Amino acid sequence: MRWEHSIKIERLIDPVPGVAYPRLIEATGRCPPEDVGGPWGYAKFLEAINDPKHERHAKLSEWIGDHFDPNARDADALAEELTALAKRWSRKLAAKRARPA
Repeated sequence: MRWEHSIKIERLIDPVPGVAYPRLIEATGRCPPEDVGGPWGYAKFLEAINDPKHERHAKLSEWIGDHFDPNARDADALAEELTALAKRWSRKLAAKRARPA
């Protein structure tokens, strides 16, 4: 099982000095919890935590801790993580460039 993410490139722009690319402009939803069982397990997880009468509601609610909102997102934290990745990627790419003789 694996997760698939969609990345939409809306347009290419001239880079702004001092800004790391790629960069996050918008985010939708939040990531599923770790070890939830892939896409199918996540669907079952959402079903259980959203239904107080579900047989696994109490156990999964205790496991996840606070209220889990699949639509919540922390775009600022995601943007910071992407900026850190972009900086690491740019250093790796620069190191791989051939040096002139």
